[in-house]
Amino acid sequence: MDHPQVSAAELDEFRATLRKFVTDAFAAKAAHWDEEEEFPQENRELLAKLGYLGLVIPEQYGGSGLSILHATVFLEEVARVCFNTALICQLAVNGPSRAIEILGSEEQKQRFLPKCASGEYMFGIGISEPGAGSATTDLVTSAVPDGDDFVLNGQKVFCTGGHWATHVLVFARFGKTSGAHGIGALLVEKGTAGFQVSKPDRKMGGRGVAEVELFFDNCRVPKENLLVPGDEKSTKSFRLLMSSFGPERVGNAAMCLGVAQAAFEQAVSYTQERPQFGRPICEFQGIQWKIADMSTQIHAARLMIHHAATHLENGFPNPLAAAHAKLYANEMVQRVTNEALQVHGHYGYTRDFPLERMVRDSRGFALGGGTVEILRNTIASLVYGRSFNQRRS
Repeated sequence: MDHPQVSAAELDEFRATLRKFVTDAFAAKAAHWDEEEEFPQENRELLAKLGYLGLVIPEQYGGSGLSILHATVFLEEVARVCFNTALICQLAVNGPSRAIEILGSEEQKQRFLPKCASGEYMFGIGISEPGAGSATTDLVTSAVPDGDDFVLNGQKVFCTGGHWATHVLVFARFGKTSGAHGIGALLVEKGTAGFQVSKPDRKMGGRGVAEVELFFDNCRVPKENLLVPGDEKSTKSFRLLMSSFGPERVGNAAMCLGVAQAAFEQAVSYTQERPQFGRPICEFQGIQWKIADMSTQIHAARLMIHHAATHLENGFPNPLAAAHAKLYANEMVQRVTNEALQVHGHYGYTRDFPLERMVRDSRGFALGGGTVEILRNTIASLVYGRSFNQRRS
């Protein structure tokens, strides 16, 4: 749904309240989730209790009904304090619940959204496969109608938080199709016969919210759980599903912004305190230029993210604006965290400082939700008005 324009004063007040809350609630244990590779369940429970998991879910379904712009500020502020908790928030505000709200039937909205808002349900996303990463149209997981069910067979990889998810939104191929034709999506409940989840993968960053593989072996999914039917005669269903990536991409960019902001603040503070050659290192022009570049890049990213969050088409961010924001923010956060580590010298490289964790966490942004290479292809396709990702025979 579209929202009235949010005033700068309203957004500033929202940010200030949120910053105090997340700092008090999540900062102390941010390193713990990474070190122990432990899911921050206590943080999720607190967020659910206070209504934050239903931030953008419409009020008639138990949420707060706030805008995507509010969601970007929310994700930025949580990621600034605790990246692993931000991943949980990303799944809640920009994951399958958003797709259900825009694309689902009224029955599906009433069945799923209130429990997403309350935290009873947690959704994962099953898209990538061993042989279909950036080339989503190469997926082979199949959904075959059989009576009142679809029979699902296939394998998915890199499902973030999938070991804790109660449900997964699964992209599958309907009918004997190829390419983008016939791709739709089903809502699959954990515990369904024929649905298995692997042990969590060991990751470089975001280690508190692990990824898993999903296996479907003659898994029967009720037809009422069909979110988007695969259109065998056109690519319409696939394009509709891909449009649902808009909020996820803008949310990804917002988390980049939060991590970069935290790294920047650490660098500003440290360079005023660290003496070398008889004076604080902030007095050296080389350091000043690094800080100036970091500040400029963060500001540019924030403007692009807020632009994408406020320019919607059919409830989803404009695809070009979302691609611009994610591409720039993905590369910006790597530059900023790396430079922040650099100004800390060897201290930044140690695990006693949070910079090395920020560098590790930031690297994954450029992989999930569309790699920076795919985003460049997407931007070029939108500029030229034609697709360059179609398979050639």
